[in-house]
Amino acid sequence: MSVDISTVKRVARLARIAVSEDDAARMTGELNTILGFVEQLNEVNVDGVEPMTSVTPMAMKKRQDVVDDGNKAADIVANSPVTEENFFVVPKVVE
Repeated sequence: MSVDISTVKRVARLARIAVSEDDAARMTGELNTILGFVEQLNEVNVDGVEPMTSVTPMAMKKRQDVVDDGNKAADIVANSPVTEENFFVVPKVVE
Protein backbone atom coordinates (compact mmCIF):
# COMPACT_ATOMS: atom_id res chain seq x y z
CA MET A 1 0.00 0.00 0.00
CA SER A 2 1.29 3.44 -0.82
CA VAL A 3 0.06 6.97 -0.24
CA ASP A 4 0.09 9.73 -2.85
CA ILE A 5 -0.11 13.50 -2.44
CA SER A 6 -3.85 13.61 -3.11
CA THR A 7 -4.46 11.11 -0.28
CA VAL A 8 -2.31 13.17 2.11
CA LYS A 9 -4.23 16.32 1.20
CA ARG A 10 -7.58 14.55 1.60
CA VAL A 11 -6.66 13.18 5.04
CA ALA A 12 -5.35 16.60 6.09
CA ARG A 13 -8.62 18.22 4.97
CA LEU A 14 -10.67 15.63 6.86
CA ALA A 15 -8.53 16.23 9.96
CA ARG A 16 -8.86 19.99 9.49
CA ILE A 17 -5.07 20.39 9.27
CA ALA A 18 -3.54 23.00 6.98
CA VAL A 19 -0.84 21.34 4.85
CA SER A 20 1.25 23.19 2.26
CA GLU A 21 2.44 21.60 -1.00
CA ASP A 22 5.97 21.13 0.38
CA ASP A 23 4.67 19.56 3.58
CA ALA A 24 2.34 17.27 1.62
CA ALA A 25 5.23 16.01 -0.50
CA ARG A 26 7.39 15.42 2.58
CA MET A 27 4.55 13.72 4.45
CA THR A 28 3.89 11.43 1.49
CA GLY A 29 7.39 9.98 1.79
CA GLU A 30 7.16 9.72 5.59
CA LEU A 31 3.78 7.98 5.50
CA ASN A 32 4.97 5.54 2.84
CA THR A 33 7.96 4.68 5.05
CA ILE A 34 5.68 4.09 8.03
CA LEU A 35 3.35 1.91 5.96
CA GLY A 36 6.39 -0.06 4.78
CA PHE A 37 7.28 -0.83 8.40
CA VAL A 38 3.70 -1.90 9.08
CA GLU A 39 3.77 -4.23 6.06
CA GLN A 40 6.94 -5.81 7.45
CA LEU A 41 4.98 -6.77 10.56
CA ASN A 42 2.75 -8.98 8.39
CA GLU A 43 5.80 -11.16 7.66
CA VAL A 44 6.23 -12.10 11.33
CA ASN A 45 4.85 -15.54 12.21
CA VAL A 46 2.68 -15.15 15.31
CA ASP A 47 0.99 -18.55 15.23
CA GLY A 48 0.63 -19.90 18.75
CA VAL A 49 1.54 -16.61 20.43
CA GLU A 50 -1.02 -15.58 23.03
CA PRO A 51 -2.13 -11.94 23.23
CA MET A 52 -0.42 -9.98 26.02
CA THR A 53 -1.58 -7.19 28.28
CA SER A 54 1.91 -6.51 29.60
CA VAL A 55 5.50 -7.44 28.80
CA THR A 56 5.84 -9.11 32.18
CA PRO A 57 3.55 -11.97 33.18
CA MET A 58 1.06 -10.86 35.78
CA ALA A 59 -2.34 -11.85 37.09
CA MET A 60 -5.22 -9.44 36.75
CA LYS A 61 -6.36 -7.95 40.05
CA LYS A 62 -10.04 -8.69 40.43
CA ARG A 63 -12.59 -7.78 43.05
CA GLN A 64 -15.93 -9.27 43.89
CA ASP A 65 -18.71 -7.71 41.83
CA VAL A 66 -21.14 -6.79 44.58
CA VAL A 67 -23.65 -3.97 44.83
CA ASP A 68 -23.52 -1.79 47.93
CA ASP A 69 -24.32 1.79 48.86
CA GLY A 70 -20.68 2.65 49.49
CA ASN A 71 -21.37 3.70 53.07
CA LYS A 72 -20.65 7.31 52.05
CA ALA A 73 -24.10 8.94 52.29
CA ALA A 74 -23.21 10.94 55.40
CA ASP A 75 -19.91 12.08 53.86
CA ILE A 76 -21.64 13.18 50.67
CA VAL A 77 -24.19 15.42 52.38
CA ALA A 78 -21.77 16.66 55.07
CA ASN A 79 -21.14 20.05 53.38
CA SER A 80 -24.77 20.66 52.43
CA PRO A 81 -26.45 23.51 54.35
CA VAL A 82 -29.71 21.55 54.82
CA THR A 83 -30.12 17.77 54.84
CA GLU A 84 -32.75 15.32 55.96
CA GLU A 85 -32.07 11.59 56.40
CA ASN A 86 -28.98 11.78 54.13
CA PHE A 87 -30.87 13.63 51.37
CA PHE A 88 -30.25 17.17 50.13
CA VAL A 89 -33.05 19.59 51.00
CA VAL A 90 -33.59 22.16 48.25
CA PRO A 91 -36.17 24.92 47.81
CA LYS A 92 -39.29 24.10 45.87
CA VAL A 93 -38.94 25.39 42.31
CA VAL A 94 -42.16 24.12 40.69
CA GLU A 95 -45.60 25.28 41.82
